[in-house]
Amino acid sequence: MIPTAEGPLTNLVRDVRFNPQLICLIGAECTGKTTLAKALAAHFSSLWVPEHLRSFCDLQGRTPRADEQVLIMRAQFEQEEQAAALARQTACPYVLCDSAPLLTAIYSDFYFSDPSLFECAHVLHTRYALTLLLQPDMPWVSDGLQRDGDPARAAIHARLRHELHAMRHPCIEVSGSGDRRLQAAILAVETLTS
Repeated sequence: MIPTAEGPLTNLVRDVRFNPQLICLIGAECTGKTTLAKALAAHFSSLWVPEHLRSFCDLQGRTPRADEQVLIMRAQFEQEEQAAALARQTACPYVLCDSAPLLTAIYSDFYFSDPSLFECAHVLHTRYALTLLLQPDMPWVSDGLQRDGDPARAAIHARLRHELHAMRHPCIEVSGSGDRRLQAAILAVETLTS
């Protein structure tokens, strides 16, 4: 028996056709992740997932302790999964993820000498269709609790490049400022449909 247009085949086609692609925007502190993620979400009529670390710091009035790093990672993952589910329901093409569990693993190792989150972070990173690595070519600006300065930014950026290269995950580096940075990111995202 052949399914009717309104039967099981319709649901299958809808699920395949509107399966959103997760795009990770990752970079060290003060590289414009949030600004760019919001702009891309607006441009592509897609969803944006904010960085959970920022929300945590705002809510707690402090940076997380070593024992809270795994909670930060889990919360970031859960927010991304919730957004992906909503995107499927609303036929939204992309979910723009401001940061990623990989950055939490790097912070955990950098600040607390704890590399235990890398294995999980690497597995979770395979969910992204594309990673945009934001270059630290913007002026560093103090922003309260999450800002440690240019030396920390450079060190974290080097670790990100190393980890992404080692994982051999699709990654496009985005640089420049303002509209130039946005246009470069738009072109990068458009590679997913070409």
